[in-house]
Amino acid sequence: MNYLIGDLQGCCDALERLLQRLDFSPSRDRLWLLGDLVNRGPESLATLRRLQGLGSAATCLLGNHDLHLLAVAHGARRVHRSDTLAPVLHAADRDALLDWLRHQRLAVFETGWLMVHAGVVPQWSRDDTLAAAAEVEAVLRGPALSDFLHVMYGNEPVRWSPDLAGVERLRFTVNVLTRLRFCAADGTMDFKTKDGARAAPEGLMPWFDAPGRRTADTPIAFGHWSTLGLLDQPMLLGLDTGCIWGGQLTAARVDGNRREIIQVQCEQAQAPGS
Repeated sequence: MNYLIGDLQGCCDALERLLQRLDFSPSRDRLWLLGDLVNRGPESLATLRRLQGLGSAATCLLGNHDLHLLAVAHGARRVHRSDTLAPVLHAADRDALLDWLRHQRLAVFETGWLMVHAGVVPQWSRDDTLAAAAEVEAVLRGPALSDFLHVMYGNEPVRWSPDLAGVERLRFTVNVLTRLRFCAADGTMDFKTKDGARAAPEGLMPWFDAPGRRTADTPIAFGHWSTLGLLDQPMLLGLDTGCIWGGQLTAARVDGNRREIIQVQCEQAQAPGS
C-alpha cells in the first residue's frame, strides 16, 4: 500500500500511532511524507532517526522547516525562539542525519500523484516541476550546499520566467515548492497571507485555483497549509491538518483512483503558525 502523509513537524509519537493505525509494514508498504518533517514539535531528532531507519520504505520531501534546519546547521540562519531543533544540532549522529536530510526530494511523481510540500505555479507542467526540483536537489546534495543556503532566502523573484538563471532561478523554485499558498492569476506569488483559502487578499487566490494552471489535469498532493485543513478533491490532496497545532496527523492511502483518509489526533497545543 502507498500512504501519503502530511506535515509531521517533529511529532514522532503521532507518527508512531499513525503507523500502528495503518498496520504499516516496511516490507510491504511505502510512505510518502510531504515535507516539514521537523521543528516546532517535541521530537524532531526521534522523527529524523525513525524516517532514516525506514530506508527505501519512506520517501521524504523537504519543506521550509527542513531547509531551515539545514540553514541553521550551516550558519546561514539564526535559531528562532519557536524552534525545537537543538536536540538535532547537538546529537552525536547530527552529521549523518543532516547528510541524509539534504539528499531528500523537493518533488516526486509516483503512484499517479505529483507530490510537493507547498504548491506549483500555474506556468509549470508536471515535468517542469520535477525538472526545477531536480536542479535544486543537485545543489543541496553537492559541495556548494553551504554557499547556496546563505543566498537561498528572499521573496524575489515573485513570478516565473524561463529566463531566470543562477541563484534567482533556484530561489524561485525553493519558494514555489516550500512556501507557496496564494498567487495572482499570472502566477505572481504572495508570501504574506497564511490564513485559509477564504482569506485570500484582493487579486490573489490559492495557487491551485489559478486560471490556466498547467497541472490542472495532474493529481497533486501537498502539505504546508495547516489553516487550509484537509482538502480532499479528485485532483487535489491537501494533507497538512495541523498536527502540531493540536489537530490531526493525516495519511491518504492511494490505490489508482481509490483513496482513503486515515487520521490520528495529535496532542500538541501551540498557536497556529507557518
